[in-house]
Amino acid sequence: NGAVCIQPCSPSFHGETSFVCEDRKWQMLSDACANLDVQSLFQHCTSCLVVTEASFSFCSLIVSNVFSSLQRISETDFSCIIPDILSSPAIPGNIADIVDLLKNISLLLSENVTRAKMQSYSRIANHILNSSIISNWAFVRDRNAGSELLDSVNLFAGKLLLKNGSESVQEPFIATKGYSIHRNTSGTSFDFSMEFNNTGNITGHVAIPEEELLRLPRASKAISIALPTLGVVMESAQSEPVLVNGMVLSVSLPEELRRVLLTFEKVNKLEQVGARCVGWHSAERRWDSRACRTQSDTVSSVVCVCAHQRRTYKSFSILMSPSTPRSVALDYITRVGLGLSILSLVLCLVIEAVVWHHVTKTEITYMRHFCLVNIAASLLLADVLFILAAIVHNTALNYQLCVAATFFLHFFYLALFFWMLTLGLLILYGLLLIFFKITRSVFLAAAFSIGYGCPLVISILTVAITEPKNGYLRSGACWLNWYETKALLAFVVPALSIIVVNLVVVVVVVVKTGRSSVGEGCKSQDLSSMIRISKNVALLTPLLGLTWGFGLATILDSRSLAFHVTFALLNAFQGFFILLFGTLLDRKVLILDYMNIFYSLRNCSL
Repeated sequence: NGAVCIQPCSPSFHGETSFVCEDRKWQMLSDACANLDVQSLFQHCTSCLVVTEASFSFCSLIVSNVFSSLQRISETDFSCIIPDILSSPAIPGNIADIVDLLKNISLLLSENVTRAKMQSYSRIANHILNSSIISNWAFVRDRNAGSELLDSVNLFAGKLLLKNGSESVQEPFIATKGYSIHRNTSGTSFDFSMEFNNTGNITGHVAIPEEELLRLPRASKAISIALPTLGVVMESAQSEPVLVNGMVLSVSLPEELRRVLLTFEKVNKLEQVGARCVGWHSAERRWDSRACRTQSDTVSSVVCVCAHQRRTYKSFSILMSPSTPRSVALDYITRVGLGLSILSLVLCLVIEAVVWHHVTKTEITYMRHFCLVNIAASLLLADVLFILAAIVHNTALNYQLCVAATFFLHFFYLALFFWMLTLGLLILYGLLLIFFKITRSVFLAAAFSIGYGCPLVISILTVAITEPKNGYLRSGACWLNWYETKALLAFVVPALSIIVVNLVVVVVVVVKTGRSSVGEGCKSQDLSSMIRISKNVALLTPLLGLTWGFGLATILDSRSLAFHVTFALLNAFQGFFILLFGTLLDRKVLILDYMNIFYSLRNCSL
């Protein structure tokens, strides 16, 4: 019981089928057998795509995705691939390939989405959303395929161009409507009537209240998508038993609008069947009851009031966590913390530049301040990029820019940790290897290799390994993926490892500075020794990044708001603490001069 058996596909298919033993019988677990050759789709489409000389062919991009973020593709329509797709059976393996195809089209070909392009896209999606084959989704290997499809459709349809102020594209199992809206519009609504199964149709209605439209500062557009069968797909992906008793309605609105009314016709109209209004949480792959509330519930329909929220990563805790909860407190802490941190780091670098010649007269002080400057510079650039990455995602929504922003964000936050590691090793050198001299040139070579060389190698390997599979970015943010490829581990593992090393450094410092003195003359220094230890720990905690260790809690329990708030409070203000303890209190904390500490301890013990 529980054994898994993997069988190859028949000769005309590629892939494999997995079975699991349950109650002494083999049950199909997943079916990855497919006969749809994505590469061949574009072999006869010479007029379909115009590819620049420096880029790879689009078929190579879809199949292998090698350096997809660097390719430039211009096209008018991709309807040429539709006959081959529609003629292929909608079996689980083909469904997975088509979901990947639609994802790539959404990420790379979503500029200037015309009506013709939206029709082609809808016909492809409609093929795998047909009610007659919807049961095949249960055997698709990737349980998040339905969520991926929803994200892809939202991204592509959100770029739909509105001709004459409105547009409508309808297929039996996916419909897209868009309207131009402004503050003088007297209420905008979208009505959908779509086939659910062979027995009949179900309806859906989207309404934007007039008071919401008054918030608009300029003319904007509203896009709504109806997917009557996608709810069944989302059901099968959930660990908890849920029943989606209506169509899935997705709405893309200007960020100024806060509220939208959704009316759903129930599929099951039994009197005892109640309803709950929910929204799909793309980052956590689950239904979220906090997104909507039920306004009215009758036997045949339910009206939901949903808060429209853009998918952004305002919380600083996303750097270490697979996902972050929605919270005004987290938003406020992150904004204030990053703003204060950036100003503090700029001031720190200015002060260091002014007093550089006065505080770097000895080799050990030069090395310490050199590390401090690079820590401040790396954190400053990382904090600025954190803000820019959020802006890129929320406004430009450009895939290539998002990849670039994530790469440099990853690099500079890693550089921050590796420079903190360099400072930690320097502390050990000053305390334990007092008679071993290291030249400035050797130190600089080692420091740059550790501080920037290691982060560069890790960052390049991460994007090179995960981006070809479109697994570099997470859904809804310009940051490292977690659910599909675990790319986030390329930041979390080095960061936590360095924190462990630096924690050992702090323990060594505490032992050295708190060693009991021998003789009467030194017993009177116990109080000052305890004060010194407290100061040293207070100083080293932000300089060596120990507070980032609390990110482990957000990894283990990503839904705990308390963990996220604590992490954001401790780390969003790191720049301020570096300015306070690393620069302003330079002459007041004894650990800042490692050589003097060692000599004083040795003289005291003698």
